[in-house]
Amino acid sequence: MKYINNKIVVLLLAISLFATSCDSFLEEENYTSLSIETAQTDPEAFDQLVARVYEISREFTTHYTSDMYYQLEDLGTDIVTRGSLVTGTNDLNDYVNFNSTNWTVSVYWTDQYAIISAANIAIDNADDIEGVDTNAKATGIGEAKFFRAMSYFNLVENFGGVPLVLNQVTTAEINYVRATEEEVYTQIVQDLKDALSAVSDNPAEYGRVSKDAVRHLLSKVLLTRGYKPFAATTDFSEAASLAETVISNHTLVASFENLVSIDNQRNSEVVFAYLFGNNPVSRGWGNSKHMMYKFRSYDYPGLSRTVQGLGPMPTPFYFSLFEDDDQRAAATFKRVLYADEEFTATVNGETVTVTAGDTAMYFPKVAWTDAQKAAVPYRVVNPDSYIKSDGVTPVHYPLFRKFDDPDVPFTQPDQSSQGERDMVMMRSGEAYLIAAEAYLGQSNATKAAEYLTDLRNRAGIETTVTADEVTLDFILDERARELAGEVNRWMDLKRTGKLIERTLMHNPHAKFNNALQEKHLLRPIPQTEIDNSGGSITQNPNYS
Repeated sequence: MKYINNKIVVLLLAISLFATSCDSFLEEENYTSLSIETAQTDPEAFDQLVARVYEISREFTTHYTSDMYYQLEDLGTDIVTRGSLVTGTNDLNDYVNFNSTNWTVSVYWTDQYAIISAANIAIDNADDIEGVDTNAKATGIGEAKFFRAMSYFNLVENFGGVPLVLNQVTTAEINYVRATEEEVYTQIVQDLKDALSAVSDNPAEYGRVSKDAVRHLLSKVLLTRGYKPFAATTDFSEAASLAETVISNHTLVASFENLVSIDNQRNSEVVFAYLFGNNPVSRGWGNSKHMMYKFRSYDYPGLSRTVQGLGPMPTPFYFSLFEDDDQRAAATFKRVLYADEEFTATVNGETVTVTAGDTAMYFPKVAWTDAQKAAVPYRVVNPDSYIKSDGVTPVHYPLFRKFDDPDVPFTQPDQSSQGERDMVMMRSGEAYLIAAEAYLGQSNATKAAEYLTDLRNRAGIETTVTADEVTLDFILDERARELAGEVNRWMDLKRTGKLIERTLMHNPHAKFNNALQEKHLLRPIPQTEIDNSGGSITQNPNYS
């Protein structure tokens, strides 16, 4: 499949129009308005249908609505809150007035089913397209099933049981009924087992789904199902085994700093990533993660406007999690912001000039006294002032650098995402945590401690984790330090039964409003879906 460049195909299949963007070595071909009859005689048509699944899966994580995707993944948790004063409310973060008309939830539902639709089209038309190599066909179907499973996993964890649509829709239909959560999980596992037998161990093209990508997702699915009333007795053990295989094939990068370096994106630890690059055609909307967890630092003296933030901010609790010798802190966020332009400040009644390259803003881990703060020409923000209207902006906190993309220019009045970095979706660092949690689920805390020790050693923490230390909270703290901004924190907390407890304890805005309750363990079904189905799709309990 020519996947990473600028190859465009538009296929008219049944009653739907689909646009596909793929690329390989700058080859370009354009097909427009092909009928299904014409497409059936073109062996490349199947390749393009599979490429379409990749494309929309990537684009739906990072297009203009990417802010809301990140919100559904981490906003309203223990480690990410809204970037505003504690007063007021926000339905997604504070769980106040959260209902079926929420636009973010509606678009998320629609986008997941768009991915499922594209996968179904590729699967259902595979046998009708002439001249497709048998192995290529099997691989493509496996890749499509991988993405279908991933979308259903997102849907079932966010909404509970949802309609299972497993074939291309060719006629108008409104009578969709929600399958049970157990039935959806059964389908997800079956799709992933099919994909595991079909895709390659080592795909020829970087960025395509491998067996380890399937193993990684399946391990997470089984780990999650292991907590459910309908769990299989082998879920935790199989999740651990799959994660261990991923670990054995993807060695940890020696240092966390090197792991997240933009100069070392395609390293041994990466299991699956969406690719972007600097080609404006194939890049699409671009990777927007470089915009995450940034406040309006450019409103402060000496700091110019170089990047626009997306809105949500890490909680003060998140920043407090890192031990002094944990190298992940410095690699993930920066406590010192250096001036990129000259400015003046007053120190002890005297005007001093701060030049470019000197400190403009500092976020100490341990609070400074007023006297210490008054003795320096730069702004010092203590941990208890991250959410406080005592500065130019209502919130100010250490800026994330983990996803920085310095070659992406800021354009006014708006900054499109346009990031060029690969977006790493799966890496073996998480596999260590999946294995640890799965072993804890089997009451084998000793084995869990071994994986946690290995991961922490990579971060520069040389102490050994003991079995007595291993709890779900210990693992969740470790996931926060290792994976913030990379994986779905909301689903992690829900899986472990910790969403309500930890969010109300550590999210200042949610704690202030105190509205989070059991019903919020599922999102509301979008009202538009209920209406469009004529009521055959029913609402989750206690939502309007």
